[in-house]
Amino acid sequence: MQTATESFLDQQIVLDHGTGARLSRELVEFMVGVLGDVYVGEMEDSAMLPVPAGNIAMTTDSFVVDPPFFGNGDIGKIAVCGTVNDLAVVGAEPRYLTLAMILETGFPIRLLHRALVSLRETALEAGVKIVAGDTKVVGPGEADGIFLNTTGIGVFHRPPKRMTDVRPGDRIVLSGPIGNHTVHLLSVREGLGFEKNVLSDCAPLNGLIDTLDKAVPEDAVHSMRDVTRGGLSAVLHEYSAALGRAVRVEEEALPIDFETRMASDMLGINPINAANEGCLALFVEPGSVDAVLKTLHAHPYGRKAVVIGEVTDRPAKAVEMVGRDGKVSEIEELQGAELPRLC
Repeated sequence: MQTATESFLDQQIVLDHGTGARLSRELVEFMVGVLGDVYVGEMEDSAMLPVPAGNIAMTTDSFVVDPPFFGNGDIGKIAVCGTVNDLAVVGAEPRYLTLAMILETGFPIRLLHRALVSLRETALEAGVKIVAGDTKVVGPGEADGIFLNTTGIGVFHRPPKRMTDVRPGDRIVLSGPIGNHTVHLLSVREGLGFEKNVLSDCAPLNGLIDTLDKAVPEDAVHSMRDVTRGGLSAVLHEYSAALGRAVRVEEEALPIDFETRMASDMLGINPINAANEGCLALFVEPGSVDAVLKTLHAHPYGRKAVVIGEVTDRPAKAVEMVGRDGKVSEIEELQGAELPRLC
């Protein structure tokens, strides 16, 4: 005989799950049960949070991943990683998340359970609590199965890290390969087979950043950015525009796995524009590069960290690439999306 939970898992989302009546309550109770101790358990209309006096960091992000479930991750994992990483790169300790979801009528509750379990496990790894949430149900065709939104709050124990803290001569370090997340999802979506050898890099990076902050001087890393939508190119153009300085990278130094490069060539995409979900770009004081790399290499999420270029002292809003033949070319900023929706 099926238990009540097993029976619930076999159901699908219906519009009445979003009415605020009994079915809504049962759905919320189910979600709270799955999330377990990463949810604070209070059902008030607002969360009341113990945060220290002083500045806090706050960010919000929506996740419309297609496909929502893939080889080594899913929309639940990405929802935590994306928000936690945005807090951590500015120097904050991630503490709290809100979780809002839009569910389409007919979405299997078993898949919702799968996303929530993944979300809970990632929240445990990142050390964050879910303190508030919301659920809306829409009709068929009005959403793509499941959309999530998370808002994050972090606290500062050290000065924030800003783009404007970067200086000419700073070295640009990547914590790992680029392009894997994009290739993995496109391969899953199109059935290309690359997903067996190219896994998404989706990961919460606050533990890596905390380890780095404890191992190197405070001013060793001037700024950081997680390399997500728009890829490395978008990050470099953002910094060049903010600093009014040209940024130069070495093509030979870009960390691109062989299978990812091969798949990118087949798909006609440039890995430098590809989305990632577990890669950091760090702007490092030249004398601290060795110490930063040593620390990154000792962490599971930074084993393949490399220096890829530097911030020049030339006053220009430009991103330049030094090719394998030594010729310098400019990396054009994309006007829009080169790739379909991935995160």
